[in-house]
Amino acid sequence: MRSDTWDDGVSYESYVGRWSRAVAKSFLRWLAIPRGAAWLDFGCGTGAVTQTILADADPRLVIACDRSPGYLACARERMPDVRAQFIVAQLPELPRIDGGFDVVVAGLVLNFLPVPLDGMTAMMTRVRPGGT
Repeated sequence: MRSDTWDDGVSYESYVGRWSRAVAKSFLRWLAIPRGAAWLDFGCGTGAVTQTILADADPRLVIACDRSPGYLACARERMPDVRAQFIVAQLPELPRIDGGFDVVVAGLVLNFLPVPLDGMTAMMTRVRPGGT
C-alpha cells in the first residue's frame, strides 16, 4: 500500500522540512518579535519553524497547525514543550485565540496552496490589530 507523501513526516523532512530548518533562524531574527508573544504557525509541517520559535523567540504560546495528522505526530514527538499546541486545521478554519495572535507565520506553505491569497486572508483574520 502506497502512503500519502503529504502525511509521512519522514518524507516531508527530506523534501520541505530541511529547507524550513535552514531558513527559520534567519526568518525569526528578521521578524524581531518581542519575547512572550502568542504565535500561530500555519502549515507547520513537522514543526521546523515551531521548534525554532520555541528555542529562540521565548514565546508564551505557539499553536502550530497543519492539515496532516502524520506531520503533527512527528512535531509532537520532537517538541514536548508545554507552550506548544499542535492542531489539525486547514483553510479557512485556522485556530483562534481571544484577542488574536501577536504573530502569524507560514514558513514555506503559501506556495503549496491552490489560492495563496486564501491563506493570507485567513492569517490576517487571526492576528491581533497591530500584530505581525
